[in-house]
Amino acid sequence: MAYLLVFSICLALLLASISLYRYGCVQRQHPIVTFSVLTAWSFSFLIVFTIPLDVTSTVYRQCILEHNATSKSATVNTTCQRPWGMVEDEVFPNLWRIIYWSSQFLTWLIMPLMQSYLKAGDFTIKGKLKSALVDNAIYYGSYLFICGILLIYLALQPGISLDWQKLKAIASSASNTWGLFLLVLLLGYALVEVPRGLWNNSKPGFTLQYAYFKLSKLSSEKAEAEEHVDDVLESLQSASRAIPTRHELRAALETIMRKVPTELMERARRISRDDGSPIAVPSEKALVRLHRQVIKSLQTLQRTEALWNVQVNKVLHLEDVAKNAVSLDHRFKTEFPKHRTGFSRATYSPTLEWYWECVVKAPFLKALAVITAFLSFVVVWSELTFFNREPVLSIFANVLEIAKANYDFVTIEIFSMMTLCYLCYCAYSTVFRIKFLNLYYLAAHHQTNEYSLIFSGMLLCRLTPPMCLNFLGMIHMDSHIIKQRILETHYTQIMGHMDVLGIISDGFNIYFPMVMLAFCLATWFSLGSRALNALGFQQFMLNETIATELVQEGKDLIVREKRKRQRAEDAIARRRDNILNNLGRDSAGGSSGSNGNGNGNGGGVGNILSKYKSRNLDSAASPVGPNDDLVRHGDRLDYSTNGNRGGDFTRSLSDEISERFGVSTNVTVGFKGYNDFGEDDDGRGGRGGSGSGGGAPRGFFDDV
Repeated sequence: MAYLLVFSICLALLLASISLYRYGCVQRQHPIVTFSVLTAWSFSFLIVFTIPLDVTSTVYRQCILEHNATSKSATVNTTCQRPWGMVEDEVFPNLWRIIYWSSQFLTWLIMPLMQSYLKAGDFTIKGKLKSALVDNAIYYGSYLFICGILLIYLALQPGISLDWQKLKAIASSASNTWGLFLLVLLLGYALVEVPRGLWNNSKPGFTLQYAYFKLSKLSSEKAEAEEHVDDVLESLQSASRAIPTRHELRAALETIMRKVPTELMERARRISRDDGSPIAVPSEKALVRLHRQVIKSLQTLQRTEALWNVQVNKVLHLEDVAKNAVSLDHRFKTEFPKHRTGFSRATYSPTLEWYWECVVKAPFLKALAVITAFLSFVVVWSELTFFNREPVLSIFANVLEIAKANYDFVTIEIFSMMTLCYLCYCAYSTVFRIKFLNLYYLAAHHQTNEYSLIFSGMLLCRLTPPMCLNFLGMIHMDSHIIKQRILETHYTQIMGHMDVLGIISDGFNIYFPMVMLAFCLATWFSLGSRALNALGFQQFMLNETIATELVQEGKDLIVREKRKRQRAEDAIARRRDNILNNLGRDSAGGSSGSNGNGNGNGGGVGNILSKYKSRNLDSAASPVGPNDDLVRHGDRLDYSTNGNRGGDFTRSLSDEISERFGVSTNVTVGFKGYNDFGEDDDGRGGRGGSGSGGGAPRGFFDDV
């Protein structure tokens, strides 16, 4: 029965879909990006879920081989019971070939080109592809240079002939070596930080102080991003004044202008001053550079805006927890209530929320911290000793040997799955939270741009295969590590070994994981944070004066944010009262006329009130505050000029920037049409019709 394999495939696809829905926005993304990221994440999760089935299949086949020569078939079938979910022998090799080489093709060829294509500033398909290839030239050239050196080294070795199998082994092993290097760095940090983070999160006071600190740092990053956008838009405005309306470069300039939200363009026009001095017409290369700067600056601004709103909501929630912890009402009360649907309101009542947040959550997190600390110790110990065959020192290998001796396939599958899931959680959680020079970050609530999604898919495809190979080495299922002839898994057979290059097979892949202990110690003593503090990068240290000042600054920022939200709620209440008063007077006038009219007016009042109530509740459900409407809740935001709903512009690369500013400024946002910065407001709507059709879907080649 292959039901476990089918279940693993469905589970991997479901988990990848949920993650992509949480971080990305499928409506804004191009289908090619969505499909590529979904495939990369699904294949990565599928490798993790399928490795335990391959391990049990290998143990069963080894049992058959050991008893085949000395026992009869009936005895063999009784002793070696067929494990759950056993599949035919040819299924796993074909499955691993498809998964591994597809994911490697995505992570080394397709996704890097997609990343470079997205940030290219050219205005044609050919120009974008050329820029993407040039951008990756150094990236691919370095790998080709290393592969060339390896091939020359192998060609000079006596008795070694290079065939297609050896070339595939070299390619896969080079990728796995790079992934192992990154995996050791990530696990060295996460194996300490995951238990410590759970323990710290069980202390509400510490969590709130750290949230204030992070809010202060995000405020600085947001201000810096806004200043950078203003500088870029000032250059764009200068280019707009320099290029005449009928100039050949005007179409390229309008392509850039459609990327910028209307509110930002109006603000740039108000701030800028035209001194009347002549401006030289920029060249096409200058516009390409300006286009690239606009894309990058708007992506950074969108990311910081999203992280800012998420962090504000987190701080407000932690403050509510601190207030409810000393409450005797045993009902969780929030300063800014969130709208919940009927199901969530029934299953997660205020009383249940109070007991979870104020009573159960802290002990639960502490228990998880103790469990994960024990698992981290077991992982580090096994990494330090997995290469030793006699005696067996690896804890994972000892557990597997006991289960193999009893042919307990259920224990093998559960144990392998739990271990791999913990390793994946440590590695993937670090990937999902880490920031590389503020370029890539996965933000929840659909606020992650395509560039960061593609980068995360690349990392998962590169991390998962070496992590699984490292796990097979820790449980002594890799004969080339323990130097003993055993039956290997189908996964190891497909991946191949680095016996062709002895320096990697006998050195790097075996002894480099020991460096994980050094990274764990550095993380335990916060050497990285102390070094960054010494270099001027503020980190959260309890005994640092700078950290205390940033915490106080975060408190001041949240006070101002709360005042803004309170004013927004008061404005909603005033508008609601005015509407109710007006409708009440109209209803009274209508009922004094005739019963028929009175009933009709009553129905109109009910309809208007229901519409207003729905709009108000939707605004309360928004993660960024009252009266905010990120996607207009069913009235899809189009991309025509402001006030014209029938425009034919295809969706631009940074349309999420427009929607974010629509949230933060409470204005209706649309893209500029074929207009100059200097035109009056009355002249901005020359392209669209008056219809209410939704915007065109996002185009991967939208600039062409």
